[in-house]
Amino acid sequence: MTSFFKQIADYTQQAISAGQYLLKGLAVTFDHMGRRPITVQYPYEKLIPSERYRGRIHYEFDKCIACEVCVRVCPINLPVVDWVMNKETKKKELRNYSIDFGVCIFCGNCVEYCPTNCLSMTEEYELAAFDRHSLNYDNVALGRLPTSVTTDPSIKPLRELGYLPKGVMDPHEIPDNNPRAGNLPSQVLELMKKEAISKDNSLSNEEGKGGQSK
Repeated sequence: MTSFFKQIADYTQQAISAGQYLLKGLAVTFDHMGRRPITVQYPYEKLIPSERYRGRIHYEFDKCIACEVCVRVCPINLPVVDWVMNKETKKKELRNYSIDFGVCIFCGNCVEYCPTNCLSMTEEYELAAFDRHSLNYDNVALGRLPTSVTTDPSIKPLRELGYLPKGVMDPHEIPDNNPRAGNLPSQVLELMKKEAISKDNSLSNEEGKGGQSK
């Protein structure tokens, strides 16, 4: 008889603990439902990468001496260095250099240990492709200059926490009477149009003042 009551007590305790866990999960869910949206409206808005961001690798063919140090320090032996030995000069002649960014882990070892600094990390992070074979960049693709978020006139660059009001570190602490942290695409376009108009007006005013001074 005592074992029967013990089983009932254990079952009741388990049911109570399960209900508590369920209420905790629902509390987190309702808390997120009440928070304000902070999503950056990509691709209309893009965050500026940090100073030491490890993006696409930039390669300079003229500086490479085909020493293959990058291959030896790579954890997965990723860079492919194609070279031939010149019998007359008894030096290596580089033919091709390629890196498959579909496999690269962006550890930066190749950049750090390169003796001629022909490799460098860029802030380019948009490497999505429909075909994984197109992520295998040869020396021509690696030599292409990286794209910069700040130089593209069709997007609005945002620094980290730069889209929050001054003095606010947590985006969920913004009062309701303040403007939302993230903007809708239509609002971003309106802001960009207003900024373009203000720039045109300022340039026209400066040109007018320059003409009057002459």
